[in-house]
Amino acid sequence: MELTAQEHAKANVAALHGRIDHAASQQFPELLRPYLEKCVKDAKPLILDFSDVEYISSAGLRTLMVAERTARNQGGVFGVAAFQPMVREVFSISRFDLLIPCFETLENALDKLGKQE
Repeated sequence: MELTAQEHAKANVAALHGRIDHAASQQFPELLRPYLEKCVKDAKPLILDFSDVEYISSAGLRTLMVAERTARNQGGVFGVAAFQPMVREVFSISRFDLLIPCFETLENALDKLGKQE
């Protein structure tokens, strides 16, 4: 799993690539930390682009839950966008889509979360 930054005027975007399985979920919090810090520091929403994520484990979901809570507690805004069908189903079945703002496309997330600045 890798994260790459994408600059947008309305938000900080981090694109994830690969699988967020048990092994990757152990490094996921460390990879995500600088993006969360930037989100709070810049007062710009952080959007995770999941368009290239093919799988997420329960450990990966837990990391996202902690990240969203951390961002919110520090005054940041956090969301996830552009799911592949299988990952979308995992979010829906686990009801994580009720805990973390989720968007069908990156453009939707930028429009909705970018207005919260």
